[in-house]
Amino acid sequence: MTQASYIPAVASCSYPARGGNLVRPMADGTEIFRRIGEVIEAAHHSVWLTIAFYVDDFRFPDGLGRLFDVLDRAVERGLDVRLLAWRSNPETSHYGRQFGGSAEDRAMLRERGSRVRIRWDRTATIYCQHQKCWMIDAGKPSETAFVGGVNLSADAIRRHDAYVEVNGPSATDVHHNFVQRWNEASERAEADGSWACDVADTLPFPLAVSGPRGTSTIQIQRMLHPGRYTDRHPAPGGNSFDVARGERSILEQYKQAIDAARRTIYLENQAIPIPEIAGHLGRALERGVEVVLLVPAIPEPYVYEARLDRAQRARFDSIEALGRHPNFQLAGIAETRNGKRHPIYVHCKLMMIDDVWTTIGSCNLHALSLGGHSELNVSIWDTAAVKALRVALYAKHLGVETGALEDRAALQLYARIARENRARMKRGDPDWQGAALSLSPSAYAKTPGEVP
Repeated sequence: MTQASYIPAVASCSYPARGGNLVRPMADGTEIFRRIGEVIEAAHHSVWLTIAFYVDDFRFPDGLGRLFDVLDRAVERGLDVRLLAWRSNPETSHYGRQFGGSAEDRAMLRERGSRVRIRWDRTATIYCQHQKCWMIDAGKPSETAFVGGVNLSADAIRRHDAYVEVNGPSATDVHHNFVQRWNEASERAEADGSWACDVADTLPFPLAVSGPRGTSTIQIQRMLHPGRYTDRHPAPGGNSFDVARGERSILEQYKQAIDAARRTIYLENQAIPIPEIAGHLGRALERGVEVVLLVPAIPEPYVYEARLDRAQRARFDSIEALGRHPNFQLAGIAETRNGKRHPIYVHCKLMMIDDVWTTIGSCNLHALSLGGHSELNVSIWDTAAVKALRVALYAKHLGVETGALEDRAALQLYARIARENRARMKRGDPDWQGAALSLSPSAYAKTPGEVP
């Protein structure tokens, strides 16, 4: 971790920070699923995945077909194919469409003659199994992991999101996470809790990490509800960690990284941060750190409802407090279609600091993800990889090349272009620079007609 040793890894975590990894961050659904599809089609041994939300209109790019088209073809080639899918509780049945093992889901599997091994997994009360990871050729020299935030639906593919491909020692930790969850899936003993396997179908934990493939240092981090998993079998060379007590390493990493930031913090998230995270961002702003937070320009209806809920007042007060700092910018993105600007929904869960460190994964900055959802993120210490990601994202959002700029100048440019585009929007000028526009923290998610 010599490249960014001032940003500490998390000590209380199932998995250590490991060197020798090769990473490939990717943005937006077509690029992400084209690459995942390529790796699955080239796999020799196994394809394992975890999903949260699913709609059967999802398609892989380049004509690979539906999810089960790809998975069933892998089974036909002799691969070990396993799917861990979230099953909601009554409290979470309204969250969104899922592959929950309903009678319709099982009828579809029967009609296909699918031999994909499936287990359904719940978590506690109002929480969700929110991890979205893919594990290809687990335990083999070609072991490859993908970790990110994209759900499996046609709508999700069109949103702005991110994933990271991992090869090397830390891919084994994604392997370990899948085994732990598969072996303790909540519904494994239920009559309708599995498909093409039974309760005795358990996986061995990995005994050794994959060999080095690159130069990146990575730590796989999680959020797990206390008591949900109890098997303490450590990852190879891993930490002594009692998973039965739950895990909060993603939250701890966010706080530690923000507190260590020296120049810039760039966040993309579906949710405005909980007050605890906002407090750390506020202290960074007071130190002179430049901060840009990219969120959905038009959030989902529940965010507007939360704005009117006095019990959630602190959340919006904290984002308004950040907005009082001149070095803070709240932003959204909008694309041109048919001569008009349309907002792009930001579903990404990403943070970059000082061009030296980033985290990418499934974890939102709201109370559910940071309170009881199961989540999976990858933290990366690698100046070259992080700067390349920054340059690629800013090119998408600003329409300019920032590779020649250091991170503070680039982030200041981001904020300036976002403000200028906001001014253009107000005067009806369609000639924007890129897609970013500034948002008002005091007016964000307020219902029409309300005065900020």
